[in-house]
Order: sequence, then structure tokens, then C-alpha cells
Amino acid sequence: MSELELIEACIQNDRKAQKMLYEQYHRKLFVVSMRYARSRADAEDILQDSFVKIFQNLDKFRNDCPLDGWLRRIVANTALKFYSRKMHQTPIDDIENHYETVSDTEFTISQYNFKELLGLIQQLPLRCQMVFNLYAIEGYQHNEIAEMLEISEGTSKSQYARAKQTLQKMLTGKQSAVTKEEYV
Repeated sequence: MSELELIEACIQNDRKAQKMLYEQYHRKLFVVSMRYARSRADAEDILQDSFVKIFQNLDKFRNDCPLDGWLRRIVANTALKFYSRKMHQTPIDDIENHYETVSDTEFTISQYNFKELLGLIQQLPLRCQMVFNLYAIEGYQHNEIAEMLEISEGTSKSQYARAKQTLQKMLTGKQSAVTKEEYV
């Protein structure tokens, strides 16, 4: 069955086709949800909510982009909505108030395994984690992130710089865990 046929069958509520779509993409999409989640249970909830949205909105897929990109966007948006209340309760710091700079020294992450990196990303403060994922992994620009998270573009840049700096410290062993007090 081609991808278009699979999509059409899912739109027609064909349970076998829906299961096929789920089986084909759930692992990839779970990885996306884990990058945004604070725990495995949250990631599972995000993934479940995402698939509900996917099946409800599959008729809106226009085939003008790859299906997996469209699905990943749904997971990312679902994760953002999942944490939106918590993020609005988190104090934010605009770039003008952020004087720490990220080291110009580049480091390679290829020596770290995926689980280690994921664990470090999940330790970031929530807003930093969301901005880091959206910018560094999903490829959104800061103006887009600012709109999605309802923050200023400067705040997006500041949160990204803070996330990058914190990850560099953790990866070089200078900091074993992030403490909330650093970000209040």
C-alpha cells in the first residue's frame, strides 16, 4: 500500500490502515516526544494525544511536505501545549538581562550516546528545553519559536543560549545536574 493509499484508508477510518500508520511511525514519533517530555510517562501521554490529533486531522494533510515531517510537527505542537501552562509559570529572562556567554569552543556530541544526550536535554529547565528542541533539532527560527511560545524573540535567543551553555557544562563534566535556583 502506498503512503497516499494508507493516508486515504486512515481517513476512511480503516482500523488496519490506522494500525499500519501507527506501527510505521510510533517509534520515530516517540523519540520526538521524549525530547520534549520531562518523563517517559509524559512522553507516552504526548504521543497518545498526538496520534489522536493525527487521525483527527489526517484529511488536512496536503502532501506538500513529507508525511513524517508533518507528523513530527504535530508531536512538537502537542508537547508544547502539554507543557504550556507550566512554561507560563516559569520566570523568563530576556536576552538583555542575560550576560553569560556560550563558549566559542566547539565540542562534538558524537562521542555521547542518544540516551545520555536525551537525559541531559530533559534536565534543562522547561522553557530552555523547548527552545533548544525547536531551534537546534526541529530547525525553527527564533521569531517562529517566539510566536509559538508567546515570548519575545530575544527571550527565545536567551533561552537557547542558556540551554546550550548548560549542555556544554554538563557534557564537559563541569555540572552534573541543573538546579532550579540557577534559573529563577
